[in-house]
Amino acid sequence: MFMLKSLFGKIWSDQHNVELIQITKGALYSVERRGDGESRTCLFSNARATIRRTSTPRNYELVVSRAPIGEEETDAFDALDDERSFLIDEALAFRTGSRGTDPTFVWHDLQNDVLLEFVMDARHTNSVTRSVFEVTFLQCAWERKTGRSHEEATDEDLEAIKYKGAESAPATVPAAAPSAATAPLRAHETPTTAVKSASRPQVPAPESLQTVTGTSEPTIVLTATADLYLYDQASGLFMRQEKHVTAKVAEAGRFLYWMVVDGAESPWLSQGVDSRMNMNFSLENLSAVWNYYDDQRRVFSWLLRFSDKTAYLAFQEQFSHLLWETLHEEKWGKASAVEQQYIEQAYEQDVAMTDEAGESHAHTLLSPRHTSALSDDEDADAVEAELDPMDEDDDEDDEADVEGETQSDGPTVAPDTGGEANSALAVGYKSDRAFVVRGDKIGVFKHTDDDRLEFATAINRISTPGGKAFEPRRVMLHDQDSSMVLMDPSNRHALYRMDLEYGKVVEEWKVHEDVPVTNFLPSSKYAQMSAEKTFIGTSRNGIFRIDPRLAGEKLVESQFKQYASKNDFSAAATDAKGRLAVASNKGDLRLFDQIGKNAKTALPALGDPILGVDVSSDGRWVIATCRTYLLLIDTLIQDGRYQGNLGFDRSFPADSRPLPRRLQLRPHHVAYMESEVHFTPAHFNTGSDSETSIVTSTGNYVVSWSFDAVKKGNPYAYVLKRYAGTVVQDDYTYGSDQSIVVAFENDVQLAKRAQLRKPTRASLAPGPTQPRSSAAHARRLTQA
Repeated sequence: MFMLKSLFGKIWSDQHNVELIQITKGALYSVERRGDGESRTCLFSNARATIRRTSTPRNYELVVSRAPIGEEETDAFDALDDERSFLIDEALAFRTGSRGTDPTFVWHDLQNDVLLEFVMDARHTNSVTRSVFEVTFLQCAWERKTGRSHEEATDEDLEAIKYKGAESAPATVPAAAPSAATAPLRAHETPTTAVKSASRPQVPAPESLQTVTGTSEPTIVLTATADLYLYDQASGLFMRQEKHVTAKVAEAGRFLYWMVVDGAESPWLSQGVDSRMNMNFSLENLSAVWNYYDDQRRVFSWLLRFSDKTAYLAFQEQFSHLLWETLHEEKWGKASAVEQQYIEQAYEQDVAMTDEAGESHAHTLLSPRHTSALSDDEDADAVEAELDPMDEDDDEDDEADVEGETQSDGPTVAPDTGGEANSALAVGYKSDRAFVVRGDKIGVFKHTDDDRLEFATAINRISTPGGKAFEPRRVMLHDQDSSMVLMDPSNRHALYRMDLEYGKVVEEWKVHEDVPVTNFLPSSKYAQMSAEKTFIGTSRNGIFRIDPRLAGEKLVESQFKQYASKNDFSAAATDAKGRLAVASNKGDLRLFDQIGKNAKTALPALGDPILGVDVSSDGRWVIATCRTYLLLIDTLIQDGRYQGNLGFDRSFPADSRPLPRRLQLRPHHVAYMESEVHFTPAHFNTGSDSETSIVTSTGNYVVSWSFDAVKKGNPYAYVLKRYAGTVVQDDYTYGSDQSIVVAFENDVQLAKRAQLRKPTRASLAPGPTQPRSSAAHARRLTQA
């Protein structure tokens, strides 16, 4: 049998080929010994088995996934629920067998201590294919065991690691005998018997409230009873750890709160209450889901499921109040009734927003069940159908996606970076250029005819007209993309204009000796495409227009709004008409119809600093970026005297506020990412008739939401892609919702939104790929 190794050249030769071999037809069963017999449960009635690479060299996994049966089933289940993966190792005791006339593969599920059996249809899978699959498994196990290439393994080496234990494969049954297996276990179904971890999961030992608060009788401000679940990556399910646990929140200091979940015998977990928890509420599921990070930066996803709507709403309301107090450092009761309503609505995830046609579509989530294992993403295939518009014959895109989709074949700026990293990105609207700041240099990239990014040139040693070198903190394209406005962080009272044709700073614009500039932006959303000379600036407490044509200081005094209080403005954006949204580090948001006057609308702060803000072209929608969530706001006034107007032009009624929506990553997806969420400023796509998508990034991931799906009530309508490097900033190219320029710390790429994927193990976990640019350089070196 081992002479079949001569057939494996095609399997192993392509290092970019993630999947080594696949058997496309079979059924997966779990088998448990019970006395003299066995209990079999059908997990997937129509499945495929695959051996694929992992991100770690010499490590591979055996993956059994549900094979779709027609479009209807494909749209009903998510791949996280429809896949079981096992690290290939000698300990799996992998062997062949048979059930009736059908051949089988059998192995140990080490985590759940059961046997798994993959039953193949002999009519569709011949003996050669089965033998090649078995030998490939053994080669992978040998590589993991020895750390050497499978090409060095002899027939005797592979024979030595074959399973030879005394335990036999599951007993065969006559082919015609009725099966004792249960009905197939679908993603939306749950077993009738308890499914619980075999042992208590390895999570950090929790601290008691007495330890945290430093008192024997801490003040408890919130108590709730619920069932506790922990997300299990191997099964893709939330596994119940204990029923009827008690969740308590106690005061741990002035506006500091601590949560502990107590079981019948001991506490399960303990952590501080803050926005890093990434708390997600679901009224439809009567559940609260969040993340926990231990000292080793491992990420866990916990879930509390409440027995009824009353218990759920009480916990949601009180917890959101405490989180607000933590962020604001003041009591909830000091907020006005209108502010309280606005803040509470921001935590309601299962509500549709009204679109321009007045339609409202509720997003269907999991219905509440009293179960012991909860599936995680039943609706994600519908998201993929909407966000992944790939043609059936688009095989080249699939291949490019496997290779890492790096679109740049040249260096970012210069090879001798001296430890510097890319820090800012500006994408041309009128030109086909993208500009990336790296230290005191700017890399210039051009779009090619085949829709790629190509390194064009570098602007080195940026300096003032007087010759003082500096590293730009902020940059903005200006005057039909012919100029770039730069900020020197050591001189906040002036800005500099770089002539991009000559690649040098040619002017210094003194703004105002008493007003330090913290941010600047175009006078309208697409002003950089025009010859408009003026633009907008902000300080920590002021908003003003800057006109470079003025003699002396460039701040326009007649269009200067200065606040006495410390507003701590952090970000701003304009719509196509020049209406302005200004956000702050306090988390509040102001909407202006023009500069120099009071805001028409002031929206309360949820408490988290706003890192970035963008406005749709028509001013209808505002997207604000906080560290762990995006906040989407509909500025259309829905009732009252000014119904039909926008909050930029008219004030909302005194007893009304717009409906804010938080866009978050699901906590169990974050657990796969293995890092905290820290979003970069989000953007709508630009230059189209209407916005269709939103893009941001966190860590190594580019993330994009379907704007239409979000408006219809699905806050989890996102796709993503993991890259090798940390994303610094990303933005759409002008006039497209498919091309995204992505600046990494040490690279620049043009990503295709169609090749972002719904969250699955494959898209969330690191892949075994290298950037195409690195591969290209390696090929050149080899050829040389």
